[in-house]
Amino acid sequence: MVNIKGELIKIKAFVFDVDGVFSSTKVILHPMGEPMRTMNIRDGYAVQLAIKKGFNIAIITGAKSNAVKKRFTYLGVKDIYMNSRNKIESFTHYIHKYSLNPDDILYMGDDMPDYEIMKMVGFPACPADAAEEIKSISRYISSKIGGEGCVRDIIEQTLKLQGKWMDNDAFTW
Repeated sequence: MVNIKGELIKIKAFVFDVDGVFSSTKVILHPMGEPMRTMNIRDGYAVQLAIKKGFNIAIITGAKSNAVKKRFTYLGVKDIYMNSRNKIESFTHYIHKYSLNPDDILYMGDDMPDYEIMKMVGFPACPADAAEEIKSISRYISSKIGGEGCVRDIIEQTLKLQGKWMDNDAFTW
């Protein structure tokens, strides 16, 4: 795998898809029709720590779920784009809102709706079980699959390289 240290040093913001990244690609359907997801608690820990450390974090997902929105709001994510049918529009809104340079953004996605954004950002990343097309454009492929810690993997590496991992903030929720 490519040496990513020099690239992670400059990351200022993270953007994540949900299904296939924070959750498994397998879902249980609730009797009312809504997909039920499980999420890795350590991914959530990493997200809230990155926010405490001053990183911008956005969620851009095609999902339309109150449970998903509630989870990320609880973690401190302010920019949650739900039911995003055109992820480029959501991403463009996000970067203009904060005057972010796409070169300073890490985007983690797993499937074709993420492809165009991943070509725009400075650091595209994906879980181990991402679609082959997504893997082919990723600068980093986590050893973890979606829903099993791939988010924690990339956030932890970034914070460690930037000297923001093990300090007083790390020991509180």
